[in-house]
Amino acid sequence: MNVPGLVQLDEWQSNYAHRVETMRTSAVRDLFAAASRTDIISLSGGMPNINRLPLDQVSQVVARAVLDEGVAALQYGDTSGREQTKQLVVKLMSDLSIAITPADVTITTGAQQALDLLGKTFINKGDVVITEGPTYLGALQAFSAYQPQIVTIPLDEEGMRTELLAAELERLGSRGAKFIYTVPNFQNPAGVTMSLRRRKHLLELARHYEILVVEDDPYGRLRYRGEPLPSLRSLDDHVVYLGTVSKVFAPGLRTGWVIAPHPVLARLNMVKQGTDLCGSALNQVIVEHYFNDIDWRANLNLLIEQYRLRRDAMLAALDELFPPEARWTHPEGGFFVWVTLPDYVDTTQMLPLALERGVTFVPGDGCYPAGSSLGKNAMRIAFCYEEPENLREAIGRLAAVIEKRLELCRIFVSAGLLKAS
Repeated sequence: MNVPGLVQLDEWQSNYAHRVETMRTSAVRDLFAAASRTDIISLSGGMPNINRLPLDQVSQVVARAVLDEGVAALQYGDTSGREQTKQLVVKLMSDLSIAITPADVTITTGAQQALDLLGKTFINKGDVVITEGPTYLGALQAFSAYQPQIVTIPLDEEGMRTELLAAELERLGSRGAKFIYTVPNFQNPAGVTMSLRRRKHLLELARHYEILVVEDDPYGRLRYRGEPLPSLRSLDDHVVYLGTVSKVFAPGLRTGWVIAPHPVLARLNMVKQGTDLCGSALNQVIVEHYFNDIDWRANLNLLIEQYRLRRDAMLAALDELFPPEARWTHPEGGFFVWVTLPDYVDTTQMLPLALERGVTFVPGDGCYPAGSSLGKNAMRIAFCYEEPENLREAIGRLAAVIEKRLELCRIFVSAGLLKAS
């Protein structure tokens, strides 16, 4: 019986698997309820703003998917995905100079499922997995379920600091790591892009130590400035590459893919059978028609221009309104800016104050493994969803919260209750 005002005891506590005790919820998902309030401007979620997608074209694509494929679009399918969808992926990857065949591809329920499949396939309890620090919090969730030791390698404006990666691999010695996970293009959450020099060094280290590299590339086509860099997979066909249509078409279709060496792909497919049997055939057919039948590049260019304006609006507002103690990244693409405040500021403690002022962000410690002391003075802010005028208003609200927090911290520092940066 539920008694109002009392915390309900969990009578199944002893039945849960030990791995559940080490898992934590996503900071972004936890903020979704708050972000739905009409008085909130959300800088937390990396939701694509797909309002400019031409719905007349999309509706035609959806209708054609059913009319052309009939009941086949509503039926079970192959675990690795429809052959036609895999052929589409081959075509999309050729744009990025990634030469593959359909046999190199498995279609997944978004790239997020691929992360879970990799964890389930490779990670035993206590195994080492290497990521950037900070890293994509969804990857942390996916991997942490299998209880690894997650080692984070600091990044800077050139991406993962591969000289520190080399030192870590030397330290690990024969124990090694199961794989190195990276988001090299417009990294989530930091927004930085791995330089070509670092890309080559990373692959040299991976080959030397015989460690798999997992390249997660959801944002690679969303470049607003500068020249594209070659993907890790295009430089080395031993790399496992994750792709998705979520950022360039429709996240609700939950359609992604993994490209991997054939022995790895066979294991992933076997694991996938026990996970979902197969992905949605209907969603795959819709994706096929969208990319094959209409000018999707024109639609993507509209999205890119929209995101460029929003990024510029956020960076301009940060320059004008944020206090001088704050530092932030300047992304050439993607969705995110990473803000770093003095060491004595705790952004998790600051979040309730921001919610009171009507703005959300993702505290930085959520982008590090549980138990880490890193990222507490940082935050991820997203420019992808809100209109430029809302972004300026949100940055103004957040700047006021930060300034108030800094004033309080300065008092504590002067009283000897906090250590200055």
